[in-house]
Amino acid sequence: MPTKPPVLIDLKFDPEAITHALKTAFPDRSSIDLADPANGDRDLSGLDYAVIWKPHADLFARAPNLKVLFSGGAGVDHVMTLKGLPDIPVVRFVDHSLTTRMSEWVVLQCLTHLRQVKAYERQARDRVWNELVQPEAREVTVGVMGLGVLGQDAVAKLKVMGFNVIGWSRRHKVIDGTETYDAGQLDAFLAKTDILVGLLPLTAETTEIFDRKLFSKLRQGGALGRPVFINAGRGKSQNQRELVAALDNGLLGAASLDVFEVEPLPADSPLWVMDNVIITPHAAAASDVNALFRHVETQIARYERGEVLQHVVDRATGY
Repeated sequence: MPTKPPVLIDLKFDPEAITHALKTAFPDRSSIDLADPANGDRDLSGLDYAVIWKPHADLFARAPNLKVLFSGGAGVDHVMTLKGLPDIPVVRFVDHSLTTRMSEWVVLQCLTHLRQVKAYERQARDRVWNELVQPEAREVTVGVMGLGVLGQDAVAKLKVMGFNVIGWSRRHKVIDGTETYDAGQLDAFLAKTDILVGLLPLTAETTEIFDRKLFSKLRQGGALGRPVFINAGRGKSQNQRELVAALDNGLLGAASLDVFEVEPLPADSPLWVMDNVIITPHAAAASDVNALFRHVETQIARYERGEVLQHVVDRATGY
């Protein structure tokens, strides 16, 4: 039986985690990890599959015969904008662990703003004993923008916590028991929303969609007083300058941000010192490399059996 070509790994993740995971990954073939300096000059021309996240600029020149690309994360904008991207299937990383981590983060942030954790932290620092008036989850409408796998799971988990949840996507989607809106109904969706959750893919249409104009259409005077913005989708979907202004002038009451226009977030960004902002370092749903490699193994096996690949990016929509 001919030897199967290795799987190419070009991931800008923790090198030790990748090395450890590769010890048990791909049992029917080997792998080539480009993070290992020993592979710097390897011939990659005979490889069929590559698992990538922010790959080397010359990857496609070195590996011109690839058949399938696997994104190392749920987002694929970093792949679709690569110079020289070949016309081959690009597969998104969809995994239960990734989905669960994202939903945990979204629920945590919604509860944090609902229960005024930041205000209580300030009181604790000042040794102030004062019970704040707090609404129940059912009094707050959470609007989720982006109803893919991650968005739909977040909707389900938020409903379990008692929030009134509505959803928006460019194309209409039906979710049992949830009011949903499409591209032509954005204003109506925003007018009902107290907490806006961004879980959108990055496309030409969603770049800087979260701007002053959009924030001004969120519901004012709801149960939380002023609307809250939560973004764990893509950093370039928000106009950061207008976001800062909205937080500063009270158009937004608060924000939880896991993604940013520039990452790492520059030390001089005003977001760092805003008392009404929670920042996490693009860690809401960090990819588990063991789960990633299991996902890739499954898809390669499907492909080699002649079955249809799952979670393939639609080049027309960009996700």
